[in-house]
This record gives sequence, C-alpha cells and structure tokens, in this order.
Amino acid sequence: MQAWLYRFRRGTLSPLALTGVLLPLSMALVVLAAEPRAAITLQEPQMRVLVAEDTQLLLRADADEPLRVRGLGHQERRLKRLKVQLRGGRLHLAGGGVATSLRISSDDPRGIWLGTRRYRGDLRLLVRDGRILAINQLGIETYLSSVVGSEMPSKWPLAALQAQAVAARTYALRQRGSKGDFDVRATVSSQVYKGIESETPSTLEAVATTRSLVLVHGGRLINAVFHSSSGGATEPSGEVWRTQHPYLVSVADHDDHSPVHRWNQRFDALELRRRFQETGGVNQLSVLATSSTGRVRSARIQGPRGSLVLTGRELRQRLGLKSTMVQFSMLQGAGASDGSEPRMGPDRAEPAPQLIGLWRDSVSGLRVSPSPSPAPVQPLRVGSLAPPPTPPPLPELPTSAPARATAPIEAPVLEARGRGFGHGVGMSQWGAHGLALKGADFREILRHYYRGALIRPYRPGDDPSVAASPPSGPVWRS
Repeated sequence: MQAWLYRFRRGTLSPLALTGVLLPLSMALVVLAAEPRAAITLQEPQMRVLVAEDTQLLLRADADEPLRVRGLGHQERRLKRLKVQLRGGRLHLAGGGVATSLRISSDDPRGIWLGTRRYRGDLRLLVRDGRILAINQLGIETYLSSVVGSEMPSKWPLAALQAQAVAARTYALRQRGSKGDFDVRATVSSQVYKGIESETPSTLEAVATTRSLVLVHGGRLINAVFHSSSGGATEPSGEVWRTQHPYLVSVADHDDHSPVHRWNQRFDALELRRRFQETGGVNQLSVLATSSTGRVRSARIQGPRGSLVLTGRELRQRLGLKSTMVQFSMLQGAGASDGSEPRMGPDRAEPAPQLIGLWRDSVSGLRVSPSPSPAPVQPLRVGSLAPPPTPPPLPELPTSAPARATAPIEAPVLEARGRGFGHGVGMSQWGAHGLALKGADFREILRHYYRGALIRPYRPGDDPSVAASPPSGPVWRS
C-alpha cells in the first residue's frame, strides 16, 4: 500500500495501474497523509484543445509505430499515414474509408504528427460548419508543459515559469466545458499551445513543481488573464471589459527592462487613408477619454470626409498598436513608416522582441525582430510589491512640428508613442520576469498581480464542467 501510494504521489503511477490497485479494494478515493481530510480523484482533468481547422488534414506516425484509428466501422485500423479530406460533409480518407468523426491515438511517446507539429494524447476529427476540426485531448499537466514553453522563453527564471504554469492552469480549467466540442484554442485567442516541440526540461519542472495548484477567489477559479508588458501599471479589468473583478486591480508593474516598455510608430498619409477609408484619412486625432492608468478609452478621428469615434480597442486594431497606453501627435514633413515596423523609443535604436505566446497579440498580429538581452534588474526591495502609485504620464508631445520656410508643405504624419504590449490586465509576463530576477518566488509574483487570490490545489468543485454536488477536497497531487 505504501509503495503504490508513494509512486502515485510522485506522479509515476499510471491511472490504469492505480485503477488496478483500487478496484479490488473497492476504493474510489484515497486520503493523502499530507492533506488531512482531502480526497483525490483517480485521473487528472482532460483538456480538449482545438489545434487545427481546415478542409484537408495530414496526420502521420513519428516512426514505425502505427496510428490507431477508430471511427471507420466497428474495428480499429492501424495506419502510419492518414490524409483526410472533407467532401459532402463527411471525412474521406485517401486510400478508402468514409466517416463522420475519427479518433486517432498512438502508443508512441513521440506523439502524433499533424501537419508540422507533434501532439501527445489523442486527436479527434469532427466536421463543423464546413471545416474539419482537429481536437487534441490530453491531461492538463501534459498540456501545460507545452503552454508554458509557448508563452514564455524556457530560459527565463524558474519562478516566472512557475507563475505562468499556475496562471495557465487556472485559465484552462476555468474554460472546461464552455465551448461545446472543445475547451480552448491553441492560439492567442485562448493561450498558445504548440505541442511537443515547446516542452523543455525547465517547463516540465515548472509544471511538476506547481502540480494541481490554481488561483481561486471567493471559492471559484479566477479569470487568470495575462499579457506581455503593461508599460508601468496594470489595468483594472472593469476598464477593459464589462466586469471589475476584485483580484484584477491596477498594480505597479516591474517591466521597466521590457523591450516593449516604450515604443514608437508613425503612419504616413497614404497609410492613414487606407486604414480610415470612411474619413478619407486623418487630419486630427483627439483622445476623448482615458482610463485610470492613462490608456485610451475613446478617440475621435477627423478627416477630409468627416469624423469617426472609436473605442481604444478599435483604434488599436485599426492602427495595429501594441497597446492603448499611447499618445498621438500630427507631424508635418516628417519621415514615416507604414506602421508595420514597430520602433522603440524616440531614438528608435533597438528593435522590439520576437513575440511569442500572448506577446504576438491577437489584436495587432505584429511580427517583429528578435529580442535584445533584457537590462539588469535591481534586487527586490521591501515594499516593492505595494499597491502602485499613479503611473507617470507619457512625455508630452508637440501638436505639430513647424515646417521650414523654404520647404514645401507636406501631408501630416501621425505619430503614436506608447508603452507596453497587450490589454494590460492581470499578470505581466515581463513583470513576472523582473520580479523573479529580484528574488520573488512564484507565489509572491502571483499574489502581486492577482490581489487577494488564494493559491491552493485544484478541487473538483472548482471545475465548471463538473455536475452539481461534486465531491469536496483537492484532486490529483504529485
């Protein structure tokens, strides 16, 4: 008894082997000595991740071990390669075979190839709205080992990776059962998941050392959102979305060393006409309202054909900006880019970093050049996790630059100077990196960005997909 319990708590006992031990004993739950009165379930929660959608998909085994394919009649078929096309609302296999849905499994630890990525667990193929959906089903901890490496550089300090693991676990579990056929997408619209290639020893360690830990507030999983860099102060959730959560308030960030802490973009007249066709371009851009941290909430664009009022989010999307913490000015006779190449600071000497995970933001979709090494960070000081002071304003910009008397008048250029990357709510990934470098552990990082949230093992009652009256107590533990 003690031997298999030790193996289970160490995470080395498989669910099948554990079931074989428990069934003869007629036991459904085991009580952990380290967690008095705490019951655990036999298997960790499973995630359903939408990893691809298309009209044609190609799957293959990694080596000689064939894939196990179910859904083609009553018997399982073993194939090394699988080309699936959508015709007439059904799945047609090259070489013969028609199905309405398929489940593909493999005993090979190297996973299943789908296109250019490999995935652990099973892949389920469904037909929805004229597309084939490929849904990867796997355990939450296996899923997270890839998510952490997809959202953060694996060479970052362990504390930052651990904080990312807990936040990502909380976010994922909160989404279970919310979307019908799948729980989350593998993109920035949920959180980035790139399969086996994003697993590294450091991400495996970050997940293993925080196994089953989640963030809760008021007895429920929190909405553990995160972003790349806030630019000095995070944003209250109620100023970005409809709900102000008590744990998503504005706090001082520790992202001064972030390559996207400050940025600069310019847009010439041709580019402005393309982006604001209804107004015929931009003669003047006026910010009408800002949030408590200085982010744009609404703005008016005036052009030759009229005016237009946009929310900060809509304006950010139109211009492809990194964030809404931005100021604008109209310049005369200045050189300009087309807005597709971000520039850093007034001197524009450094490029922005390669954006991965939420850094390649779903709104702007920018792709930029590799990251420079972060600047040195000072050790953590007592009181550095205190609530933030009012964030310093962005430097004031002139409303226009006087044209030289001898130069011809040129069309105005819109200059945007801002800070941070992303919506600014919740944990700042660069801020987590900065706090880790200053000596904070993952619990301190999470408590800083999610005020008042409790860090504890996950319980079945936390899961929105569990039916009423679930058993109490934490679940799977290592």
